[in-house]
Amino acid sequence: MQLVVARIGRAHGIKGEVTVEVRTDEPELRLAPGAVLATDPPSAGPLTIESGRVHSGRLLLRFEGVRDRNAAEALRNTLLIAEVDPDELPEEEDEYYDHQLIDLDVVTKDGETVGRISEISHLPTQDLFVVERPDGSEVFVPFVAQIVTEIDLEQQRAVIDPPPGLVDDRAEIASARDEDAGA
Repeated sequence: MQLVVARIGRAHGIKGEVTVEVRTDEPELRLAPGAVLATDPPSAGPLTIESGRVHSGRLLLRFEGVRDRNAAEALRNTLLIAEVDPDELPEEEDEYYDHQLIDLDVVTKDGETVGRISEISHLPTQDLFVVERPDGSEVFVPFVAQIVTEIDLEQQRAVIDPPPGLVDDRAEIASARDEDAGA
């Protein structure tokens, strides 16, 4: 199974290094020197990581055969894809690969069916489940412990405790005025 582990950003310096936007919780495993990664677009790869380092909080990689800024800049926006055994599990207990979560049924803690996870959206601040409802509409569920209370891979379901308005129309509207105070 293929897993997107990073996106190549801009060139860094003049010797072929690139910045990367990491898309894996295991960069030390997936983006280590010697790793051979497929690419999207396929014509850019495969790429073999020669070295990596952190600079000002960003991961920089150098690939075999990429020796100057022009060659590095030509790789910009290329996705790096690792081949992963589908039965492999993440190192941490409460971590999951996207392929483990896609197609899970989503139910509330009360047993009400919400829908099925159709996609995982990886945003800078948090991940979101894109849940397709039985009527074909979509709802976005933040993948945070306060809302997603249980992932049960054996039962193929995700249990959520959504705040009012997330999956229904019971939103609570906050008002800047206190309605009890007489004007």
